[in-house]
Amino acid sequence: MKITDHIRSLSAEGELLADAAQRAGTGAPVPTCPDWRVRDLLRHTGMVHRWATAFVAEGHTSYHPDGGEPDLDGAELLDWFREGHGLLVGALEAAPAELECWTFLPAPSPLAFWARRQAHETTIHRVDAESALGGRPSPVGAAHAEDGIDELLLKMHSRPKSRVRTDTPYSLRVRATDTGAAWTVRLSAEPPRTGRTDGASPEEPVDCEVSAPAEDLYLTLWNRLPFTAVTMTGDPEPARIWRENSGITWS
Repeated sequence: MKITDHIRSLSAEGELLADAAQRAGTGAPVPTCPDWRVRDLLRHTGMVHRWATAFVAEGHTSYHPDGGEPDLDGAELLDWFREGHGLLVGALEAAPAELECWTFLPAPSPLAFWARRQAHETTIHRVDAESALGGRPSPVGAAHAEDGIDELLLKMHSRPKSRVRTDTPYSLRVRATDTGAAWTVRLSAEPPRTGRTDGASPEEPVDCEVSAPAEDLYLTLWNRLPFTAVTMTGDPEPARIWRENSGITWS
């Protein structure tokens, strides 16, 4: 996906998140994040948006701490969230292609990194906000979902901080039935090693395969849908290891 695609997704997803939060009310529980109320979701995501904006707009070339979460609630919190989301979208739209700033994942450029990361950060938390309303969340486009799986498997969980580890090695294939994309994830005592297969070469046998449309895979791998939402074949242990250890927390 292009940088402009990610910025458009970020813009739309943030608006959906705010709308869902307003309808649910800031005191509503968030089923996909059992320890949170909607106010916690808005405070966290709004803080992350402002943190990201500082790198893009101010060009910090080393780690810069976030500004903390505000002691706001109700309509005032929603206004604060919407303002921060707009500032982030505006900063990314105005940033030069040659932007230099700190990032925490490999990417073609810092601008590409922040646009992509914040698009998926906001999409997943939009799903959280909509879970407070009940029912199926708004759809995630197949291309956006596939890109998010790519980021999660190839980037986020390749880092040393990934807790998806096992003393007994396993292999897990993830297959998007609608886009044709496929990934092979090798689990061990080290961080997962993932490669895309996509039918470019013969696929080796794996211990477990999960398959579904890209949207369902995306939400399942981010633990926003249960693994019963996808088709699983083979040994369920790799899926259990992923489900119980893949949560990503702010630190």
